Amino acid sequence: MSDWVLEILVALGYLGLAILLVIENVFPPIPSEAVLPLAGFLASRGYMSLWGAIIAATIGSCAGALILYSLGRWGGRTLVLRYGHILRIDASLLARAEGWFARWGDWVVLGARVVPIARSVVSVPAGTMRMSPIRFTVLTAAGSGVWNTMLIGAGWLLGENWERVSRWIETYSDLAVLLLLAALGFGLYLLARRRRERQCEL
Repeated sequence: MSDWVLEILVALGYLGLAILLVIENVFPPIPSEAVLPLAGFLASRGYMSLWGAIIAATIGSCAGALILYSLGRWGGRTLVLRYGHILRIDASLLARAEGWFARWGDWVVLGARVVPIARSVVSVPAGTMRMSPIRFTVLTAAGSGVWNTMLIGAGWLLGENWERVSRWIETYSDLAVLLLLAALGFGLYLLARRRRERQCEL
């Protein structure tokens, strides 16, 4: 996969990177773990700037996420389930993502951006549950910015060894998900406690 990704990045630069991230969000089998570290490597060789690559990737991530969000918001659950096989989204996966929203609220959009597969799937229930498009975009940009910075930065630092990044992610992805859920749960606990304290003060 890296050969044709490399050709696109070298030929189109920032535009190519943004397009690849749009595709990655809509069709998860094209993993950002393979695209972003390579972009970081190219940035280290002067083909693009580090921050330019991060910005282009984040724009592409947001654009791809908004496509899925729009499908959910204006197409509804019925349309998503009818054509979900194209996007690798079935009824059970959609129900699971909706469960994340029921449990964690809108903040799941922020957390899911650093979890493979989930970062694409979560955009659909955000639309079907009619999350504010502005809030969705802000949280998506924030989460995507963190993820893109980490992977592009790792590729930039590792140079010719950029392929190690995807192997590390495959090895530690389960641990990363657990840590993310723990951090999200702790953050929601602190938020709920702060709200209770404010109510008591009133």
